[in-house]
Amino acid sequence: MVFDLDMIKVVYARIPERVEAAKRLLGRPMTLSEKILYAHLWENLPGKPYARGVDYVDFAPDRVAMQDATAQMALLQFMQAKREKVAVPSTVHCDHLIQARVGAAADLKTATEANKEVYDFLSSVSNKYGIGFWKAGAGIIHQVVLENYAFPGGMMIGTDSHTPNAGGLGMVAIGVGGADACDVMSGLAWELKMPRLIGVKLTGTLRGWASPKDIILEVAGRLTVKGGTGAIVEYFGTGADKLSATGKGTICNMGAEIGATTSIFGYDKKMARYLMATGRRSVAIGANRIKDYLRPDQECIDNPHEYYDQVIEINLSKLEPRINGPFTPDLAWPLSKFAAAVKKNKWPQELSVGLIGSCTNSSYEDLTRAASVAQQAIDKHIKARSEYTITPGSEMVRFTAERDGLLDTFSKIGGVVLANACGPCIGQWARHGAEKQERNSIITSFNRNFAKRADGNPNTHSFVASPEVVTAFAIAGDLTFNPQKDMLTNEKGEQVKLDPPLGIELPPLGFDVIDAGYQKPARSGKNVKVKVSPKSDRLQLLDPFRPWEGTDLTGLKLLIKAKGKCTTDHISMAGPWLKYRGHLDNISNNLLIGAVNFANDATNKVKNQLTGEYGEVPATQRAYKAAGIGSIVVGDENYGEGSSREHAAMEPRHLGVRAILVKSFARIHETNLKKQGMLALTFANPADYDKIQEDDTFDILGLTTFAPGKPLTVVAHHKDGSKDEIMANHTYNEAQIGWFKAGSALNLIAQGQEA
Repeated sequence: MVFDLDMIKVVYARIPERVEAAKRLLGRPMTLSEKILYAHLWENLPGKPYARGVDYVDFAPDRVAMQDATAQMALLQFMQAKREKVAVPSTVHCDHLIQARVGAAADLKTATEANKEVYDFLSSVSNKYGIGFWKAGAGIIHQVVLENYAFPGGMMIGTDSHTPNAGGLGMVAIGVGGADACDVMSGLAWELKMPRLIGVKLTGTLRGWASPKDIILEVAGRLTVKGGTGAIVEYFGTGADKLSATGKGTICNMGAEIGATTSIFGYDKKMARYLMATGRRSVAIGANRIKDYLRPDQECIDNPHEYYDQVIEINLSKLEPRINGPFTPDLAWPLSKFAAAVKKNKWPQELSVGLIGSCTNSSYEDLTRAASVAQQAIDKHIKARSEYTITPGSEMVRFTAERDGLLDTFSKIGGVVLANACGPCIGQWARHGAEKQERNSIITSFNRNFAKRADGNPNTHSFVASPEVVTAFAIAGDLTFNPQKDMLTNEKGEQVKLDPPLGIELPPLGFDVIDAGYQKPARSGKNVKVKVSPKSDRLQLLDPFRPWEGTDLTGLKLLIKAKGKCTTDHISMAGPWLKYRGHLDNISNNLLIGAVNFANDATNKVKNQLTGEYGEVPATQRAYKAAGIGSIVVGDENYGEGSSREHAAMEPRHLGVRAILVKSFARIHETNLKKQGMLALTFANPADYDKIQEDDTFDILGLTTFAPGKPLTVVAHHKDGSKDEIMANHTYNEAQIGWFKAGSALNLIAQGQEA
């Protein structure tokens, strides 16, 4: 079955005409990103080209994808929108709520029983509103989307920050919050500031141990975690066309780690092969007919500096494998220099666990490259010295890999195959001994390695590399090992060396699966009932947020001044809290418990200005709410980096926080705050962050004349009677100011007004 084929045909029929019209408007050749963006405008072409990084643009995405953790809140919101059916093809994928404990079968059984209430809700609400439902065990959302839904030239939004994975098939795929998904599913336009364009020119050919993962690890090292903010990263060049579609997907997936809006590759023969291998020959035929419109114009490739805002060039023939970390995905180390870094920084040298898979690196090709290294260990009589886990990306990949003997190879070196789910990558890992909080090192082929993310232990030093490098390290059990040159002692006492990995791009016998895990929605959902028990601690129907009161805000208390990195993991932790993703009040008990308080360098310990005592952040905020007092959160650079989870915006809104004032925002989080009716403000002078004191009370002035481009004034009243007037910038346009005034974007939708 080819999903959404009629929709794809419509998209392909209109792309040439729309791109040609856009070329006449721009008066120049076009990049691929521009072609897709202009082909997906909600309205007709404007009178002049949109200014990158300046103009807000309404788009018409082709489809929506949601994973189970974020889908709960997205669909609870959609239920409030009072629509009978989703307006565009949409899917839900159950991949986040499965905890890795002992192995795939047992873990899936446990998750199915523990999450029955949530799965039943998601299944029934999908059935009612015409949404495709992928059951627990079917696979990780991004791999399933790549195998079934992604198509060259399309536009998709997804309620997960790694939605850009679909860029591996030439799609503009962007991570958003559930409120954005709700808009599109309701038949409304989706708004985005026209992105800047970063071009990455790839030349040469990957050699030896180097892999597509190393390309994005290198890019992350160059651009840092916020270097791609507000931009689409477009890869092109002769080197790009040599990469497999899944390898391209790996690169696009991890573009989220540099803050990129999305990442994308142009359509080529590798994509066509993958489409055909996954049963979508008709899509490949359609793409081939308009292939010139699914790639950047040749002038853009030949003279990229004229068409991209920034250009990076990488010679793949000279690219060395990278290992990034610890604690941040942009700290890049060439393999040849990593051992010295381990010793210099006194990171734990002994490797505890190597983990491969996740949405980033779980394709058939990834598994074959890792298995080729594992097979060498078997053939050369080397025992793996570290624990080792494997997470297949989908049931189709898992079934095919088992059929072809790959999983058996892994088991022979002690590998444990986990469920086709996110697992350890998002903190769903019941790791034995983690509660002891011992210093240790792990290495993964995942995308993120923030402190405590994988196992909850702040002393776990997590590093990111390709699956084959992870496998080599797991065999060696030592972070100072360099598989490119170092020898290992086998069971016979012999010195042996690992050869470079060998991968198979697509299974020679084709992909196969007995039950992919898909549930088709009912043709009509009128008689389908969606039940949410009022006594449930997992699910809670939503109440609308209150509209703005029409005045400036005064008497706000400081809840916390967050110091340093404050990601969505710090604001709303995952791990054990995932069970409450459908219950706003319960999950709000994790609000900012991971953020570091500038006043005492402690987490989850802030001053309650009503009592003068220190307490947990959520409890302190609940005390302010009970007293009818609003509050403000102050943060540092790139606040809200990481996951797309809108709970990080809904929780403070629910508990009575009125404004977030920071040096800078990560894109998705800023939008999420706006959608929920929050004030997302930035210091006009970042140095004013230092003026904020622990006992401050705030007034926010200028709201009665709130207008685009017009700063607000935040008055910080200090305990000693002095005050500081701080200019606060914002990026609200007229529509977004309407969200603030209405109390949320959803309130406008429910009122029958466009959000």
